[in-house]
Amino acid sequence: MKHAKLPLEMPETKKDEGPVTCLGMTFENDQKRREYFTEILRQKLPELKKIEGYPIGEDEDILALSDPPYYTVCPNPFINDFIKEWEQEKEEFHGATTEEYEVEPFASDVTEGKNDPIYNAHTYPTKVPHKAIVRYLLHYTRPGDVIYDAFAGTGMTGIAASLCADTNVLAMYEPDENSETKIGAAGGRKTILSDLSPAASFISHVLNNHTYTEDMQNEIGEIITRLEDKLAWVYETNHSGRKGKIIYVVWSDVYTCPSCLKEIIFYNSFIDSDRKRVKRDSVCEHCGTVISKSNMERVSTSTYDPILRRTVVQSKQVPVAVYYSEGNKKRLAEINDYDMAVMAKIDGLKLEDYLKWCPTNEVPLGYNTAQPINSHGFTYVHHFYTLRNLIVLSQLSFLIDQASPNTRSFLKLVLQSIVSTLTSKLVRYNLGNRGNGVLPGTLYVSSLVAESNVIEAFKGKVRDFAKAMSFSKPGRQLVSVNAAQALTVDDNTIDYIFTDPPFGGNIMYSELNFFWESWLRVTTNNQMEAIVNKNQGKGLVEYQRLMEDCFREYYRILKPGRWMTVVFSNSQASIWNVIQEAIQRTGFIMANVSALDKKQGSFKAVTTTTAVKQDLVISAYKPTKKMINEIRTKENTIESAWTFVRSHLRKLPTFLGQKGQAELIVERTPRVLFDRMVAYHVQNGYSVPISSAEFQEGVAQRFPMRDGMAFLETQVIEYDKKRLLAKEFVQTTLFVSDENSAIEWLRQQLMQKPQTRQDLHPNFMKELQHISKHELLPELDVLLEQNFLMYDGTGPVPSQIHAYLSTDFKDLRNLEKEDPKLQAKAKNRWYVPDPNKQADLEKLRERSLLREFNGYIEELGKSKKKLRQFRTEAIRAGFKTAWGNQDYQTIVDVGQRLPEKVLQEDSTMLMYYDNAQVRLGM
Repeated sequence: MKHAKLPLEMPETKKDEGPVTCLGMTFENDQKRREYFTEILRQKLPELKKIEGYPIGEDEDILALSDPPYYTVCPNPFINDFIKEWEQEKEEFHGATTEEYEVEPFASDVTEGKNDPIYNAHTYPTKVPHKAIVRYLLHYTRPGDVIYDAFAGTGMTGIAASLCADTNVLAMYEPDENSETKIGAAGGRKTILSDLSPAASFISHVLNNHTYTEDMQNEIGEIITRLEDKLAWVYETNHSGRKGKIIYVVWSDVYTCPSCLKEIIFYNSFIDSDRKRVKRDSVCEHCGTVISKSNMERVSTSTYDPILRRTVVQSKQVPVAVYYSEGNKKRLAEINDYDMAVMAKIDGLKLEDYLKWCPTNEVPLGYNTAQPINSHGFTYVHHFYTLRNLIVLSQLSFLIDQASPNTRSFLKLVLQSIVSTLTSKLVRYNLGNRGNGVLPGTLYVSSLVAESNVIEAFKGKVRDFAKAMSFSKPGRQLVSVNAAQALTVDDNTIDYIFTDPPFGGNIMYSELNFFWESWLRVTTNNQMEAIVNKNQGKGLVEYQRLMEDCFREYYRILKPGRWMTVVFSNSQASIWNVIQEAIQRTGFIMANVSALDKKQGSFKAVTTTTAVKQDLVISAYKPTKKMINEIRTKENTIESAWTFVRSHLRKLPTFLGQKGQAELIVERTPRVLFDRMVAYHVQNGYSVPISSAEFQEGVAQRFPMRDGMAFLETQVIEYDKKRLLAKEFVQTTLFVSDENSAIEWLRQQLMQKPQTRQDLHPNFMKELQHISKHELLPELDVLLEQNFLMYDGTGPVPSQIHAYLSTDFKDLRNLEKEDPKLQAKAKNRWYVPDPNKQADLEKLRERSLLREFNGYIEELGKSKKKLRQFRTEAIRAGFKTAWGNQDYQTIVDVGQRLPEKVLQEDSTMLMYYDNAQVRLGM
């Protein structure tokens, strides 16, 4: 039989099926392997159903969609069997080794675009480009290592792991001669990919475990031929005496005029066809009243729903135009009698002969579903389709179910990708500008809908996925449907974690995936979905608890001393602090934050002024057992602080910079090291054994200091060598929002050149426009006096000022430090003191902060009102002192009187407050 050929590059020829080996067992062919493990999975389902996050669906549908042991649409019970096999393979490949795993964090910023066939094949939201992930995998892992991603989405981590085996691809990642980034060895990595969403896991499975073959192409051609033979006529049109093929039909909402109450077809009254735009207002064709969308109401109509077999009330939509092809020409024309006759014929079809099956799930009320439910009356999944498209999609689904296993999986993925974004009533008519499409990240139904040709959309997506899969290198990655809070993985077995979790209320994944999953017949159990969503009863507190549980599982399964990379994208400080708190409370230690630029912003990133334009990448590690035991044995002594610092410095990058520049490594600065040390002690329930002033002094005494950064003796030699080659030292760009960042801004200014108060003041005032409303920021003079030193013109000129003046002023070179000319130029300049004097200043500052904190306690004792304005650094210092005195009640009492938003957006205060509540059993 002659069948439709798709214009694709010739895929690889499928080899004759023969014996396959899986988990140490040999099977006659792949089908026998699938049957064997499907029966084992069937037997395990009763126990698996007890695991939190188990999806919603019938057993047979879950089994039919699964491909065990590699892919299960439920928690995968075979994961640990594979890990044991992979570990044995690693030992045989690498040989037995006892060398310690020593890897610095990947500290370079990464730029990687989204314009890639694999990335663009599916419209699943917020994917990280797989080519960017490759960089992290090469840095943190070696061939054969086991990687986990419990928020895998479409499986880009797995794609990246497989690409690591391709030496041609790896050539793209070779660093230039100026880069400090090291590239790892070529070789495939093993990846376990899980997600709460069956839709996401299915995409991940197909992209990671399937290839596009010539046999599949021929089978798909036959399916398309059968579909066209039966239903191509539903997309026929005739506007010139010759039949054409519909590309899409434009449907318009109908409104009532507020004056005469007659019907207004939105398309006819509000579309400026010449300028291809929607007019803000128009004139009623019936009474001449000026009308706008805001002062009209949609017309509702009662129609019989043949699937529900009852009447439903929905907004009225009418077909108004058709865009079609006739030969090589494409035209937009008004709907005519021929078009209406075709639709009438469709309405008269005997549905049981055409509508084999379609999803009839009721749409849950949610953040994204409220608009279609309330505005259009779309309360069931099938309401989002015209009858024409519903019939064609149903027939297509029926034909796909009859295909061979690999073709069936591939085509289910194609079908899944078109059912909401290409063929539903979510597709907005874009007035002929750059095509039609859905509003990303939403379920918005527009007043103008484009009813696409399902057959043509299907053909196009087959080509897209075939092209994408010609670029991928499937590596048999494991895929599972799991809640990240309940992983089916043994302790201390994973070599590396790369993860891109949900962030607050950015994306409502379970709502957006509901339509895809309805066609797969298995839907997300969103009880454990880690998002902020009032419809699910989840606020910031619930989100934090869920994320803590996720990171606690990550900590449990990761090997000691190994790394986790977390991609973060949210503009809210409260979400950022929740993530940091969740990571640190579960035992991880943060070591670096860098940028990941995807080049093209999402819809929200482009149109929202506060949205994050770049994703942040957090590098955190699980401490070794040796580090944990050493700190525990020195608990409540100063040595526990220095044990932490020595271990932590070993995990930090030694040098950052490129093209003759050296960059500040923020994590090596004494202030940040102190914050990390305090966080570790507090999160583990230890007292903080040293003050900030003592820490400042101790760092300088115990560790070599360079450019304001601390190093180990074994690291400083490498830094000095590279620093000599760098002509310029680059400070990080600061955003001044509170006292701490203001101090750091001043430090940067004075490190570059000692300045007078008059020099600093104008630029300092410019930086203060973003100070938080609650922040009681001290005057510039107070900040300078408490944190820096000023040369008053007497005695030798300090080295910091002397070095600057003798370098930048020719007439001051080679002068003694007590030369009157040099002293006059240096007088009244502020400078960054050496560490010993810095420690003395820190003591004075801490006493001042504690006085202010005690003043707040007295103020709260006189009034029950919340503190509206205060010095954040004073609250932090007070909380730290109270923690050291085990006065947890004071921390809680003061915390409860702070504005909730302020508490949630300050990671240090939140850390003390949460842990104090735990100590009090609250």
